[in-house]
Amino acid sequence: MKRRNIVISYCVITMLIATFVACASTRTQESTGEYIDDSVITTKVKALLAADDFVKSFQIGVETHKGIVQLSGFVNSKSAADKAGQITRSVKGVTSVKNDLIVK
Repeated sequence: MKRRNIVISYCVITMLIATFVACASTRTQESTGEYIDDSVITTKVKALLAADDFVKSFQIGVETHKGIVQLSGFVNSKSAADKAGQITRSVKGVTSVKNDLIVK
């Protein structure tokens, strides 16, 4: 009986460890919390870009991975691309910005 309890305890501990390891992030994969954080950052950036009168008329794609935001799409001027980068940097949680906007 005592041995059975020890085996069950080890199984429970092993399952808990496996659960925590499965939710951890790696270099190429985000944890669940990081994914949610990145989704919030992406939403905030898109909302700010849409609210700004100067850049809202442009189609700008926003992707976020571990706090790094990538902007892609086309704009009519270099100043519009710079303004989009400024707006993105102002969002809390953004660690860096890859501004891949192309001027038409």
